[in-house]
Amino acid sequence: MRRHGAFVLTLLLSAEVVSGPVAAEDSETVFVDRAAELGVDFTHFNGMTGELYFAEHMGSGVALADFDGDGDLDLYLGQGHPLAPPGEAITITDAPALRDRLFRNDLDAGELRFTDVTAESGLDARGYAMGAAVGDIDNDGDPDLYILNLGPNELWRNDSEPGVIRFTDISAGSNAADPRWSAAASFFDFDADGLLDLFVGNYVEFRVAIHKQCASAEGVLDYCGPKAYQAEANRVLRNFGGGVFEDWTARLGLADLKRPTLGTVVADFDNDGLPDIYVANDQHANALLLNQAGAGFVDDAALAGAAVDATGQPQASMGVLAEDLNGDGLVDLFMTHLHRETNALYVNLGDGLWDDATRVSGLGRPSFLYTGFGTAVLDYDRDGELDIVVVNGAVKRIDEQFRDGEALPLRQKNQLFRGLGGGRFAETPDFESPAVAEVSRALAAGDLDNDGDRDLVVANNNGPARILLNRGRPPPERWAGIDLRLPGLNEATPGRRALGAWVGARNGDGIVRGWRRFHTDGSYAAASDPRVAFLVGDDPLAVVVAWPGGGRETFRLPGRGRYFTLVRGSGERSPLPEAVP
Repeated sequence: MRRHGAFVLTLLLSAEVVSGPVAAEDSETVFVDRAAELGVDFTHFNGMTGELYFAEHMGSGVALADFDGDGDLDLYLGQGHPLAPPGEAITITDAPALRDRLFRNDLDAGELRFTDVTAESGLDARGYAMGAAVGDIDNDGDPDLYILNLGPNELWRNDSEPGVIRFTDISAGSNAADPRWSAAASFFDFDADGLLDLFVGNYVEFRVAIHKQCASAEGVLDYCGPKAYQAEANRVLRNFGGGVFEDWTARLGLADLKRPTLGTVVADFDNDGLPDIYVANDQHANALLLNQAGAGFVDDAALAGAAVDATGQPQASMGVLAEDLNGDGLVDLFMTHLHRETNALYVNLGDGLWDDATRVSGLGRPSFLYTGFGTAVLDYDRDGELDIVVVNGAVKRIDEQFRDGEALPLRQKNQLFRGLGGGRFAETPDFESPAVAEVSRALAAGDLDNDGDRDLVVANNNGPARILLNRGRPPPERWAGIDLRLPGLNEATPGRRALGAWVGARNGDGIVRGWRRFHTDGSYAAASDPRVAFLVGDDPLAVVVAWPGGGRETFRLPGRGRYFTLVRGSGERSPLPEAVP
């Protein structure tokens, strides 16, 4: 297990100071793919054989986390496998390479480089990967990895030491190896006992043995949709410590929660200090599960106006975000959907009700012809407003690509929506290079090079992973980053990340603005960097942290151009800000 240093102060520096901004190659492009030159040579294989198996075009997953505790983000990428009919064998060239991969970030003096450490890490994951979740299940300060598969899920305990990434497969004894098709998961402490529990979102009852043939309206064979198969039940797994979980789904009143789930995100949606769950379901009503003091959950989505769209119709929800998207201090919801549905923005009205603000937000019309999957927020233009990235890829054959003989005719371009303030957005074209159309699925966001802005990792189905570096970073003296932890076992060991916290910047007049949620979940099939960064003016930056479960503290940062680790209980107790998450 790697620590950031020999001891932990109330503020712990955990990143390099960068040397200066990078000049843009042109005025439009913000993100540039650098995967190949950075050493990430991963290409996803979906196992397709021409049978159009439902599962083959839905993966795969990605996770960004500092697995070795050296202050920079490492990279996990999930792999697929051949999907052969029962009794048939398929020969694949270099079959041993078809395994999940782990890349260590070897950032040195601002120079970014990844090294494949899969073999030496012990991460021998060979399931049909669909997604990933990250959380510290044993409170030892380092992130553990939960892999979602088409088949039994895998739980890998992080046993890393300084300079060495090590994982141990504890799936068999954990009771977390759900055998169904899992598509999404979130770590959260629903009963406030200090241990991270796990919500597992399962999709549909698909196996190659029960494959069905589906056709388009024109009678052409195509991929099936979720209604062709029975939906699977979701699960809530309570953490009992020692790497052991127990299924508490029925005990918590959720035994009947059986819908095709593709996205989950945890936040305190009703401001009672307890973590709730929003569940995004494919072509079925979504669920807003409100925590009843750790004793159960109640689905409030229908009554609150967060289950279906403004016309009363369920949508094909895939990716999901829970962020303050209009700057009012309340957590809102954004979801990616199927083409001809538009993506959706549900604004939190603060009284237990939600408003479908898709039409007035500017997020609807530009997404009408696209099928969105992974999604992330960032402030790419440094104007203080959150922007939204969506990666796209169809789920039904695109006629022109099909006629051209493409093997996987589902390619679409990705989209960036610039935040204009007040929950309004405008599409920003030509934001990535190369601007290629691919079958994009998972999207993870995080500051890969510790320069104060968020980069993107896109997991493409049956294609190469993309490492999109953000070239719009601020000068080193104009930003400060925040990492949040709970107290550890002693002064030398920081505790686990404070998932569910909020952090905002306090300006000179004492008002807190720019609330950001501290989390790793959301998006689609991905786990992201929870850290946040703020622009810094002439005066030292003061931030207010709203800790999970209640309590607020103010921290005054002693520097800039780097990340600071803030530990609960080491700041100044703060009065309730005017706008709070």
